[in-house]
Amino acid sequence: MLQSMQAPLFFGLIAAFVTTIGLIAVAARGDWSARHSGLFALAAGGMLVTLSILHITPEAFALSPHAPGLILSGFLGGLLMSFLVRVIFPEGGEESHAAAATPVLAIALHSFIDGIVYSVTFAASFSSGVYAATSLLLHKFPEGVIAFAILRRHGFANRQAFLLAFLAAAATTPLGVIASAPFMYGLGSETIGNLFAISAGLLLYVATGPLMEPLKEEPPLRSFLSLGAGVAIAVAIASLPFHRHSHALNETLFHNHDPAHIHPLSD
Repeated sequence: MLQSMQAPLFFGLIAAFVTTIGLIAVAARGDWSARHSGLFALAAGGMLVTLSILHITPEAFALSPHAPGLILSGFLGGLLMSFLVRVIFPEGGEESHAAAATPVLAIALHSFIDGIVYSVTFAASFSSGVYAATSLLLHKFPEGVIAFAILRRHGFANRQAFLLAFLAAAATTPLGVIASAPFMYGLGSETIGNLFAISAGLLLYVATGPLMEPLKEEPPLRSFLSLGAGVAIAVAIASLPFHRHSHALNETLFHNHDPAHIHPLSD
């Protein structure tokens, strides 16, 4: 099993490194990032909703017939989590630490699922694992930025925001690889599709709810430009050539549903 974990764990660590680079980029100017945290949140919302619609949701629909209901469940689950946080911490407003819990947990769950996908795809085919992992890597940089922006907006100090964003958006990917390794061959395409759907619903809630709160505070033009910049960055990421290989993820997972097609670490 240790040998079969080497490739997915390697790419999981690369994913964590890429996310950390994004974190360093914004944390290096922590005070400036804090002053403009509202604009960062809007840009992050634009990126998150675009990537969810262009990347995560199509994968969910391709892999699971239950995707529509699970996406709605994920969205409503995020709404319920946010409501419970505000009930448990009634003093929690936009600037409170508690208000950051739901969006950061949603990002952590999505990042953890990425790690599971790495394990499953590499278990079926090395080449398909590389293509799928490369495609997913493209989205790791903004995840760190988004998590950091959320935490800074809700009152966390620069060092605290960096550490918590690292744990939520970076460390969870290799953790997902390690946690899924013992049963990677037993996960079928529908199970992965269900996880993608729940993740997409949660992230859509985060993108259209907590991350859109600065619309009430920032000037309309700056808000529009920040939101548009986030959408443009996400569209550029989704349009990169690596996405022509994203079908490898679907094919690998469909084949993985049949044990006869599993060839660990073979091309």
